Amino acid sequence: MKKIMVILLLIGFVSATLFAQGATEDTYPNKTINMTVPYGAGGTTDLTARALANAMGKDLGVTINVVNTPGAGGSAGTLNVQNSKVDGYTLLANGMLAFCTMPINGYTDKTFRDWDIWIATYAPNVIVVPANSPFNTIEDLIKAIQENPGEITAGTAGIGSGGHFGAEIIKQIAGAPYKHITYQGGGPAFTATLAGEVDFCPQLLAEYKDAIISGQVKALCTLSDKDITIADGITIPSIKEFYPEAAKYLPMGEVTGILIPKGLPETSLAKLDKAFSYAVKDQAFLDFCALKSFDVIPMGREESQAYLENFASKACYLMYDAGAVTIDPAKFGIERK
Repeated sequence: MKKIMVILLLIGFVSATLFAQGATEDTYPNKTINMTVPYGAGGTTDLTARALANAMGKDLGVTINVVNTPGAGGSAGTLNVQNSKVDGYTLLANGMLAFCTMPINGYTDKTFRDWDIWIATYAPNVIVVPANSPFNTIEDLIKAIQENPGEITAGTAGIGSGGHFGAEIIKQIAGAPYKHITYQGGGPAFTATLAGEVDFCPQLLAEYKDAIISGQVKALCTLSDKDITIADGITIPSIKEFYPEAAKYLPMGEVTGILIPKGLPETSLAKLDKAFSYAVKDQAFLDFCALKSFDVIPMGREESQAYLENFASKACYLMYDAGAVTIDPAKFGIERK
């Protein structure tokens, strides 16, 4: 009789546990979700995250708070999420350039393959200089770098950021080094450029569009593979018009998306799939992207992984070949494409 009672109690305990787990998954989400942005407020990643968080929250029926956690070129906030409990209540919004190069920068042994990822937007890079800069063309800037190696300053959001990649392209074309000045995100780098603290800034067009139109900064070229018109009478030429050899690096810009470490139950992931699909079609989000000159390139989890196989190869080997990092991407199974 005692054995029967023990068996019944065990069955009841297991059933209750399974029921509770099922209820947890079925009711996800039932509280506020935090979305970490590993940069300061005001940059492209931050602005995109806020637009996505607002739209995804509508579909999920909960508030998604954006939490800025800048530091170490975006790695600090990313590692916080990587090491957090995988319960669906801590998401990451990040640019794929910095994210995919974290292993070769020595920040982690994890790669993009260890995350579930939803890619949302693409934003082209642009090379800008302060309004009072003596540089009026990209050729002026390249010449100055060649004549003053290691003295011309470039302001970026940190090592591995979109701006850093842009600066490395300029270095490759010039055949001479620049001086790298890092800031806690695209917003502070923007402020520094306006103040004339740096000689040039290879940052995302979205962050400088209004300043270019108003004449607060000068745009020398884009790192897109085509010219970009941002207003009547204002067309920014592609760098390849001046330096055809740059074409192999183009287009160089930031791809931004939502991420979570692998391990979330599929039932919960399906809800995030649905919310992401809703968000990238939300009119407010589309209007935001049009205003910022973003391309909306929505990709689900599987498509994002396939895309990043090529993207990570291009980004990692640009940094490795330029000598910006010493860790071989092949160590992490990233093949040269």
